[in-house]
Amino acid sequence: MDLHLTSKTALVTGASRGIGLATVRRLAAEGVRTVGVARTITDELKATGAVTVAADLATPDGAEHAVGAARSALGGIDLLVNGVGIGDAYATDGFLAATDDVWKATFDITLFSAVRVTRAALPDLLERHGAVVNIGSMGASVPSSGPVDYTVAKAALKALGKSLAEEFGPRGVRVNTVSPGPVRTAVWEAGEGFGAELAERAGMALPEFLAQVPSMIGMTTARMTEPEEVAALVAFLLSDHARSIMGAELRIDGGAVKTV
Repeated sequence: MDLHLTSKTALVTGASRGIGLATVRRLAAEGVRTVGVARTITDELKATGAVTVAADLATPDGAEHAVGAARSALGGIDLLVNGVGIGDAYATDGFLAATDDVWKATFDITLFSAVRVTRAALPDLLERHGAVVNIGSMGASVPSSGPVDYTVAKAALKALGKSLAEEFGPRGVRVNTVSPGPVRTAVWEAGEGFGAELAERAGMALPEFLAQVPSMIGMTTARMTEPEEVAALVAFLLSDHARSIMGAELRIDGGAVKTV
């Protein structure tokens, strides 16, 4: 399917790895001129051919810098993907382990980065009748499935998408949320990441643990989702083929969430 995105411009945050990197690659394949923003610019991101911007999106200055640099590089922003994911701090030991500092750090990177980047990019998006996709999580619907601070922040991000769609949809800006379940990224596969911590708690080697994640979570597909699958859904939602999809949350969780 031709998504007719050639000549469009896009800003993708959290672009250095995982879903963000896969999204940059997919948009590049569709002919989109893209700026990829990340705290650390990886060789993989450079290899996409995207313009790269280093910024700490957990800070107001970082968000303003990222959007300003994207606007200068692209001449304006048609499409925005708020892809920043889990930060460095999250409470895997439960609610009582989530200090105020942990809550603040999680909300700054997971929610407020999207608030600030979207706010800064809105003049362009309104002028160009653009589209926004926020990367949420199935945890927003099943808050017990992950660290409490993270799943609550993702629930707030989902609510933000709905609110923005209602306010700015009549003015030509579409906003939607894509909520993955477990995706085969460094969050799960890195030796010191979230998945490795869970594997250690379970007393299992990481590869053995990852092989059991789909059944543990109840994924009907019996496999973790690939980043490219999420990126394909994001690209579709950014295209005019999805022009009647507004304020929606589309889960791509392998059937893990069983509720209607």
